[in-house]
Amino acid sequence: MHHRVRKAGVAVAAAALLLSAAACGNDNTDEAGGDTDAQADTEVSGSVAVSGSSTVEPISTAVAEAFRGQNSEVDITVEGPGTGDGFEQFCGGETDISDASRPIAEDEIAACEEAGIEFVELKVGIDGISVITSPDNPLECMNFSDLYALIGPESEGIDNWSGAQELATELGSETELPDENLVITAPGEESGTFDSFIEIVIETAAEPRVEAGDITEDQAATVRSDYSSSANDNTIIEGVAAEPGGLGWVGFAFADQAEGVGLMPISEEPGGECVEPTPETIQDGSYPIARDLFIYVNKAKAEENAAVAAYVDFYLDGLAGFVEGADYIPLEDDAETVATWEDMTTGTQVEG
Repeated sequence: MHHRVRKAGVAVAAAALLLSAAACGNDNTDEAGGDTDAQADTEVSGSVAVSGSSTVEPISTAVAEAFRGQNSEVDITVEGPGTGDGFEQFCGGETDISDASRPIAEDEIAACEEAGIEFVELKVGIDGISVITSPDNPLECMNFSDLYALIGPESEGIDNWSGAQELATELGSETELPDENLVITAPGEESGTFDSFIEIVIETAAEPRVEAGDITEDQAATVRSDYSSSANDNTIIEGVAAEPGGLGWVGFAFADQAEGVGLMPISEEPGGECVEPTPETIQDGSYPIARDLFIYVNKAKAEENAAVAAYVDFYLDGLAGFVEGADYIPLEDDAETVATWEDMTTGTQVEG
């Protein structure tokens, strides 16, 4: 087996990097929140409610901790119930900022519009989705067809890796799946990681099945229902690590620091190049399962609440450091994100 087994990361070093980034990145002035040095000096007060993606949560938590260090009168709560649940809260007016590991969907936009909520969409970083297995798994690489055969809508009831062999082969894969009990632990429907995995992997691999009439387009946008789901990435990692035939997927940052799981190299096409998830392959796009990370800011609340505007200013001033400190991939150029915030441009620029 050649796929990587990761050990736990050094959280103290990451926290130090985040605080250092915050201290160094606090000298910008922008229209929405004003001079952040001045805001730090005047100790803005108020409250900021952040919720949404468990993937983005570590970044936003680090920002909140560093921001509170300079603004002790601001009460910031950061929660990570999942992207979908976060948007439900956000469009219900319960939160000021929604963390997301996928773009906002059309039905969520409609819910916000119905509630009269305008939002500013800010891309903050990049993350890969890692396919994780037991370290003892003999496979050296998997492709999208393998993953579809094991996890997709046609795999319901398959409880052994080799049970998916016929479908994987039919889809063009030459991978020899092992004779091992299949135990899947993965994100549930409330998770942006769940949505991104379906969109990037399952729907892509399902295209020939839809064209042949074997499944419908609606089925292609689903996975099997008979697996253990959790909104907690650590629970997923523990579940996969506990089983010799464990299989799941989580954000790269969580998998990269996890003990007891292997990160599987992935090829989009059967017979294609197998690419290991690393910061470099995720940023350059050669690793095929990657997605953008976002925060969505309630425009009215940012205009009415100085604490919300100051928090977002602070977030963007030290963006690369906060993102890297949480083991995600920084944007190559954050100028567009900064301009979107400075101009308070509302609406989505990305198809959800």
